[in-house]
Amino acid sequence: MNFKFAHNNFNVLDLDKSLEFYDKALGLKEVKRHSPETGEFVLVFLGDGSTPHQLELTWLRDWDRPYNLGDNEFHLAFVVDDYEAAYKKHKEMDCICYENPGMGIYFISDPDGYWLEIIPNRK
Repeated sequence: MNFKFAHNNFNVLDLDKSLEFYDKALGLKEVKRHSPETGEFVLVFLGDGSTPHQLELTWLRDWDRPYNLGDNEFHLAFVVDDYEAAYKKHKEMDCICYENPGMGIYFISDPDGYWLEIIPNRK
């Protein structure tokens, strides 16, 4: 028996705002979408164009309050080939929420407060 990662899910309040953020901040693009005719939810899967792993954004029509992220001790991590350029871009976007210079990493926060770790490519 062999299990492989397929995707992670984040629930979002404003789907358009989240799609814009993930495209601008990380270059993630929509690869597929599912929504029933009732319009009660929308699932949008984002990909990075180079790995099979996807991020599923779920928008729920009847959800009217921010999601409870608890202590927010979970995150997704992204390796970037140009760490300095990414850092500059994220500083300009004002989305850096935590820096750890000792480890050489930092985190950005999406519109719903989910943390995303940025790691330099250490070949």
